[in-house]
Amino acid sequence: MNKQDYKIHIIGAGISGLIAAQVLEDHGFTPTIIEATNTVGGRVKTDIIDNYSLDHGFQVLLTAYPAAQKYLDFKALNLEYFLPGAVIFKNEKQVTIGDPLRNLSLLIPTLTADIGTFNDKLKILKLNKLLKNKSLEAIFSTKETTTLKYLKAFGFTEPIITHFFKPFFSGIFLEDTLETSSRMFEFVYKMFGEGYAALPKKGIGEIPKQLQSKLTKTTFKFNTKVAAVNNNKIELENKETINSDFVIIATDAGPLISNLKQQTCHWHSCETLYFETNKPVINKNLIGLIPKQNSLINNIYYHTNKADKNLLSVTVVNHQDLSNSKLIEQVKQELEKYCNIKTNRFIKRYSIPMALPKLNGLEYEMSPSETRLKTNVFLAGDTLLNGSLNAAMISGERAALGVVETITEHKS
Repeated sequence: MNKQDYKIHIIGAGISGLIAAQVLEDHGFTPTIIEATNTVGGRVKTDIIDNYSLDHGFQVLLTAYPAAQKYLDFKALNLEYFLPGAVIFKNEKQVTIGDPLRNLSLLIPTLTADIGTFNDKLKILKLNKLLKNKSLEAIFSTKETTTLKYLKAFGFTEPIITHFFKPFFSGIFLEDTLETSSRMFEFVYKMFGEGYAALPKKGIGEIPKQLQSKLTKTTFKFNTKVAAVNNNKIELENKETINSDFVIIATDAGPLISNLKQQTCHWHSCETLYFETNKPVINKNLIGLIPKQNSLINNIYYHTNKADKNLLSVTVVNHQDLSNSKLIEQVKQELEKYCNIKTNRFIKRYSIPMALPKLNGLEYEMSPSETRLKTNVFLAGDTLLNGSLNAAMISGERAALGVVETITEHKS
């Protein structure tokens, strides 16, 4: 059988599915991607509303991700880079803290910042050096604890944990107790230290768009929902059946495979609210943090920086079961109280129930054979490794290589 004759289907047009398709194309195959929605991206999407680019949740690209460097054209994405630090709104004042070794303009603000002790700041530099010299393999083989226990064991004081680490990493991990694995903390911290956080100028959705644009032999079936996968058959919700030689499930496989239904992944959720405001209160390209206990707002970010109208995103990790109107009103009140920000108008709220997978036993890498679930069914997605764009890409690549290896073995 010629490579083009193999019927290979990928379920899900998220990052994992798109990478799987690219790897299959690179090996001479012509896959088909089945996607439930009308566009690519999965959890990585952007809407255009009133000429503003609204991402589905505040997301950033870490340029040090090895898989991102392999598969993305950073220059073509027209990236805007964050400074390596944050603005902390404390006692109705702005305090800036960052890595002065990466950006000299952050030296004086960081040294004079009333955030933790001088010893805490030395320990941050020590942590930077430690993780710079620690390999990814070593990070993911180190015994796991929680991020909070890790920070305390490292010797950081309660003030620096409360006012910097908690709000900063709660926004990344989407949980406010820092129960996330210390492996994930070390990995993310290392990636921040070795590269930059960045956003495509037109929004995070430019990443899957770029990946899609590179696919020349892949067929897309949009607005097509899969009900079940049984070896060589894909059953659609409309009762149609598709015959397939190989299937890569690049989405939550639990609902699709009968013996996996009890293993459905659990997820962290978040809310992202977009407002239009006047002139930004943060002058540099930095994220803003609110470390106030029981506040709704975790972080804020200005996606534009103009003299008059600007787009502001607000991330809420714990919405405290407030109704839509009460959540919007309380967020507006907190913006004014803690940040001295008055909003012109509310634009849109995104409720994201499946924003980041809750995982333990985190891994960085997996072999192609480890993605194999059944004879002809392979799995992909960040839920197999760790909740990151990097993991989504690696798992997609490995699943596709698993299919390639299986076909090669059958031929030999």
